[in-house]
Amino acid sequence: PYYVDLNQNLFLQASLHSSDTNLLVFVDTCVASPDPTNFTAQTYELIRSGCVKDPTYTSHYSPRSTVARFAFNVFSFVNRYPSVYLRCELVVCRDNDYSSRCYQGCVRRSKRNTNS
Repeated sequence: PYYVDLNQNLFLQASLHSSDTNLLVFVDTCVASPDPTNFTAQTYELIRSGCVKDPTYTSHYSPRSTVARFAFNVFSFVNRYPSVYLRCELVVCRDNDYSSRCYQGCVRRSKRNTNS
């Protein structure tokens, strides 16, 4: 566990360790939950499909493409839960493959036509 005070910025870093230097790491989704075994019931989205959901979430520059850095303001789930757990999904792509998921950024699902 990592202990922080409420409203403090929490800085995170995800690193890919590979001999292939032509890779890129992209933070796709990060969800918080008061239950480390359940990330579907009571959750809070920080980022989903590359789209920032929390106004305090920020991406930070990294000198290496194999490192993703980000931060958000620490919160609690209604004072009833002493801990907040994170589950993040990252995508690894070829660097300079501009058609890859890493270069698409925020992907919003299109709404279906109700006529069909």
